Amino acid sequence: MFVDLPLDQLRAYLPERREPADFDAFWDRTLAEARVHDLNPVFEPYEADLALVDVADVTFAGFGGHPIKGWFIAPAGASGPLPCVMEFIGYGGGRGRPHDWLLWPAAGYATFVMDTRGQGGTWRSGDTPDPVGGNGAQIPGKLTQGVFDRDDYYYRRLYTDVVRAVEAARSHPLVDAGRVVVTGGSQGGGMALAAAALVPDLAYAFVNVPFMCDIRRAVEITDEDPYGELGRFCGIHRTRVEDIFATLDYFDGLHFAARARTPARFSVALRDGVTPASTVFGAYNHYAGPKDITVWPFNGHEGGESQQALEQLRLARKILG
Repeated sequence: MFVDLPLDQLRAYLPERREPADFDAFWDRTLAEARVHDLNPVFEPYEADLALVDVADVTFAGFGGHPIKGWFIAPAGASGPLPCVMEFIGYGGGRGRPHDWLLWPAAGYATFVMDTRGQGGTWRSGDTPDPVGGNGAQIPGKLTQGVFDRDDYYYRRLYTDVVRAVEAARSHPLVDAGRVVVTGGSQGGGMALAAAALVPDLAYAFVNVPFMCDIRRAVEITDEDPYGELGRFCGIHRTRVEDIFATLDYFDGLHFAARARTPARFSVALRDGVTPASTVFGAYNHYAGPKDITVWPFNGHEGGESQQALEQLRLARKILG
């Protein structure tokens, strides 16, 4: 069934943004602290038994200088400079194996896949631990880890890793730094949205069924995880609900959307109970850059799957050549 507002109301839905007065200062400080550490990107050749692509096992310094893993995959023997597509991963997943990421290299682009710190135990393996455990109680998962303190919150580290990943990709001699695209679905879509705001000169952003948008509303209208984790946590810490949301306001995609100038294509599904359509449209309608949105009326959190990938390939060809 359709699980949210009718489409005509979704297109007009513009939720109030409860933006912290020091939102920009918080992120400026966070990124400045990360850049104290040398990025130190290392691209080690990796034998993936794939004849048509070259693969490198990547390590770079993310938040706190912590080593973050990734894959760099490019057409075999490419001389560059190539457009680069940055892939960000959904909740609970890690970078997996190089053969999981062949779509964009097969189209002729370089691809940088950022592993997700502390994840990779749910549906695709990961190789990057999170050395910061987060202080205090949390529901299993990452959404509530460190949520009582904005500086200790998990997504502060993760979104900083995103920015540093773009910087690492641009350091590679094959990459055309002016033709970098970010993409991802669900949590990865939220990461792409954050990148569109925090990295001002990206070529394009594909923001697919994004997580971490209009978080207050999401928790009110869905019990499905990951938002269900947050709802259960608020039920336990019932006297600190406003403290929790005061932290989350620094990470809500609504506020990143209002700052983003990168051209973007969003996607949304009207039967999605994981990232409800109104939360996606809330971010889309606040998005400050050139934008479009693909609506999948009869799909859930899977969105457009292979059809959506085809549309993105065609659009990337127009944008990137």
